[in-house]
Amino acid sequence: MAETGMTGRCSRRAMIGWGALGLLATAWPRRAGAQQKIAPNLVQYQQMPKGNQECDQCLHFVAPNQCKVVSGAINPKGWCALFAAKPK
Repeated sequence: MAETGMTGRCSRRAMIGWGALGLLATAWPRRAGAQQKIAPNLVQYQQMPKGNQECDQCLHFVAPNQCKVVSGAINPKGWCALFAAKPK
């Protein structure tokens, strides 16, 4: 139940609480575990490797040309700032 002030209207605290609850409720129906991918420009993606670091050697790479965290088609010989070497 909402808190009310002396005028019978909802308090600012109650309005903020209900607003936050509304935002949370709109995000809830998404599939569990679904994550949005990051735009390539936000992770400094480039079409060329950086030294010996290249996408096809990264933990996030999904053959033939996808990434678990970066959106769009990925060049297997490309690179981004999220590079994480596959364990050997």
